[in-house]
Amino acid sequence: MNNLSIKKSLTSIVFLSFFLVACGGESNSSSTPTPTPTPTPTPTLPSVNLDKLPIIEIDTLGGTIVDEPKTKTIMIVRELNDEGIETITYQGFAGMEFRGASSQSFDKKSYGVETRNDDDSNLNISLMGFPEENDWVFYGPYSDKSLMRNPLMFSISSDLNRYASRWQYFDLYINEQYQGIYVLLEKMKRDDFRININKLKDNENDGDDVTGGYILKIDKTVGDGNGTGDYNDTISFASNHLSESNKKHHFLYDTPDADEITIEQKNYIQSYLHDFEQALQSATFTDEETGYRKYIDVDTFVDYFILNELGHNVDSYRLSTYLVKDKNAKLAMGPMWDLNLAFGNANYCEGDNVSSWAYRFSAICPGDANPVPFWWQRLLSDPFFSDKVKSRWQTLRLTVLSDEHLAEKIDNIALLLESSKSVPENFSVWGVLGQYVWPNPFVGDSHQEEVLYLKTWLQSRITWLDNNIPAL
Repeated sequence: MNNLSIKKSLTSIVFLSFFLVACGGESNSSSTPTPTPTPTPTPTLPSVNLDKLPIIEIDTLGGTIVDEPKTKTIMIVRELNDEGIETITYQGFAGMEFRGASSQSFDKKSYGVETRNDDDSNLNISLMGFPEENDWVFYGPYSDKSLMRNPLMFSISSDLNRYASRWQYFDLYINEQYQGIYVLLEKMKRDDFRININKLKDNENDGDDVTGGYILKIDKTVGDGNGTGDYNDTISFASNHLSESNKKHHFLYDTPDADEITIEQKNYIQSYLHDFEQALQSATFTDEETGYRKYIDVDTFVDYFILNELGHNVDSYRLSTYLVKDKNAKLAMGPMWDLNLAFGNANYCEGDNVSSWAYRFSAICPGDANPVPFWWQRLLSDPFFSDKVKSRWQTLRLTVLSDEHLAEKIDNIALLLESSKSVPENFSVWGVLGQYVWPNPFVGDSHQEEVLYLKTWLQSRITWLDNNIPAL
């Protein structure tokens, strides 16, 4: 447990400052990675006081927050300035609703938030130093009692030079009632500082114009906690090929969304995905000119595979999975999203097993309604792709995926949480320590035990990957 104790030395504080920069913190010289080659500037974030998290206060104005539509609220954001004085950095209107699918069953809710003007029109602002926008996520860790699985993976993704949401812990109050520790996240959307792709207009329907930018999702239908909803052709289109469990996956229109995408744009992106999958299934799928490489940004697929296998998330590849196609560009995988069940936090379908492949989920759990696309087995059967995975893994293990770097990263997120003094208050409100919460495979009696479990699980997972990636 010594490696989880709160370190108060100057060295630790200096390293924490460096760590926060790497995760989207204060920086004037670096650039935020994106899933496309286009660089995105990193904003300057306020300095972090180790003794107190930022505070967001919500007044629902007598209303009740529900799943849909968003409820009008007043939001106040309080942060400590460089002199340690609490300062209101935002006071205005916001719309709030519950978000998530199965997580909506948790007592501690997560929220979708829009910053708004009084007339309910969108208001682009900077929250906690993030780039200006109006769509935000207040993520409430609940079954993840380490409180850090999403921030950890987003930080690792950034280390791989792949865009992931910026994040910041804060204390949430709703109608003066403390709600615990939350994480401010950027909602995944097309934006110069988020998924930085072309804004596809409704009159761009042919030639180069229609080639991007698109964001698709492989996911449950909206509001469908069981994943058995209607994937109709208004909101999605289906693969022409079966998964390992003899089911078809579906692509949901995200950007442009189902209400805005034109027929010509639907036809283009459907044809592109179908052509990619057909090329991947063909006898000449390994050919550089006529096979799958004609259609995808291979390096993004390689990194996405490595990140998902590192976390062994039971939702990997089949839920909360984003695909991006920019104008005149190939299909790219990412960004990473929704990792609360990663790093050994699921007791079903081998979610806590350090010794199996996440991409084989459909073989492990063939009855699940949301299959993993057939892509990954096929890709890995091509020596070109599997060699890229092996080479990339070996390179990353010497740097950002080294044992030391990952252990230090976990320790310092734990330091950030424990030093804030909010952890005991969070678990006082949400008495889940020592209690099973779906789908926990491990139940610790303290936050430190939960962090130690995550850290130990990850080390075992890395050891297994070291031994098995070379044999792909």
